[in-house]
Amino acid sequence: MQPRVRSLIASALILAAGSVSAQTLRIGYADPVSSLDPQLNNYAGDRSVALHAFESLVNRHDDKTLPGLAKSWKVLDDTTWQFDLRDDVKWQDGTPLTADDFVFSFERARNVPGSVASYAGATRTVESVKAKDDHTLIIKTGTPNANLLPDVDSIYIVSRHAGAGASSADYNSGKAMVGTGPYRFVSYVPGDRTIFERNDSYWGGKPTWDQVDFRFIANAANRTAALLAGDVDVIDKVSPTDVERLRKTPAVNVFAYQGLRALIIQPSFREGPNEFIRDNAGKPLVDNPLRDVRVRKALSLAINRQAIDERIMQGTVTEANQWMPANTFGYNPEVKNIPYDPKQAKELLAQAGFPDGFQLTAHVPGDRYPQAPEAMQAVAQFWSRIGVKVQLEVLPWAVYAGKANKNELAISVIAWGNGTGEAAYALTNILTTVDSNKGQGASNWGHYSNPLADKALIDATSEFDEAKRRKILEDSVKVVSDDVGIIPLFHYQNIWAARKGLKVEPLVSDRTAATMVTEQP
Repeated sequence: MQPRVRSLIASALILAAGSVSAQTLRIGYADPVSSLDPQLNNYAGDRSVALHAFESLVNRHDDKTLPGLAKSWKVLDDTTWQFDLRDDVKWQDGTPLTADDFVFSFERARNVPGSVASYAGATRTVESVKAKDDHTLIIKTGTPNANLLPDVDSIYIVSRHAGAGASSADYNSGKAMVGTGPYRFVSYVPGDRTIFERNDSYWGGKPTWDQVDFRFIANAANRTAALLAGDVDVIDKVSPTDVERLRKTPAVNVFAYQGLRALIIQPSFREGPNEFIRDNAGKPLVDNPLRDVRVRKALSLAINRQAIDERIMQGTVTEANQWMPANTFGYNPEVKNIPYDPKQAKELLAQAGFPDGFQLTAHVPGDRYPQAPEAMQAVAQFWSRIGVKVQLEVLPWAVYAGKANKNELAISVIAWGNGTGEAAYALTNILTTVDSNKGQGASNWGHYSNPLADKALIDATSEFDEAKRRKILEDSVKVVSDDVGIIPLFHYQNIWAARKGLKVEPLVSDRTAATMVTEQP
């Protein structure tokens, strides 16, 4: 962009910012929303939009568990938890919130029709949820679960009187959009925006904004352009290519925080031939070479992660050697960064019977994870240098998610959010053997299965001693790393940009909501 044009745009932003009511907040966000049903899919976009109208039993912030709709809780025995609920909360239609609504919410969240990324993992240990009285909830688990609090934080609470018999379409239409949160539903246009207004009867104090225009802008460059033009006040998931430019724009503030989300390659472990894995003549291979740990290790060693960080992500990410970032619960410091070693990678391929490599089609969503297509293009080039000839297909999220969820692909890509702030969340959802009855592997798109990882989840779940639990999770990292069950690339920073006069403070993970944005003095 020419300096004069940049200056004119910045000036326009200043003028536009001054003309917008301080009580209307316009957010341009990146993650697609599959539905306003807060229990349908465990997607970042769905969770962010739900934060405006719905709440959970407890709150997570800065890796701490804080009171939410429950003002306190206690462990009665190893499998029994009591939650004392707030008695001053009403649904947005004026109906009092009672413990029966929580019973309904946990029953519903287990199996919402049409879900492709369910919340079953969060309820996997819950045996029963009962109302002792209107403001006391008893949760019994089938096995001791030291991780119950971050698990139940995942479940948004919906009302029985509005939600009983309601479909996800009823939430999208607004018919069932009755929450307890700081903002009320006004309208929803799929693929465009959701409008909220302040809930003046909110129990948690007066919300900052009269109205929130929550606008979906998939393309990062378009989000930046919308901010600079004054069309929105805040954007999330700022493109690495725009960060420095925005930092130098007088009318903009940039807010960058170390994130929990990791961009991860998931190889398929499906037996037999795969249409996306072929020999060099283009004929499908009889056996899936990705099931051979030597092949998976070769693919991992062939990637120059530092180059991707510097050239593609422009220093806005940190190199990943496991699914959790450093200094988090379950991160294993003994697992070192994965070296860039194409020579060893070629040797491993030869040992596995592929001295000349093979052909591979990799898939990545083009409208979900920042710079993921660009990062995977670089990965494809690195793999080609060891003889693995890659065709990269970029799909819209709506198509990609369905195919990945059914393990139809050979190489899929997921940016896992690690939203509970500890390692068991990924174990539950992307690393343990897929078993919907147990609530495991909901996003384990490659169907990775390792008995030691499965056992680690069982052991970590029932271990209440924090030091022992940490050790179990750290050991599970080593198990998955040695087995190359996944191929981690990098950990994102969470980067927001806002017009001058606004401040953005994160909640947990990389969710975006109006409650994170306040006016600066």
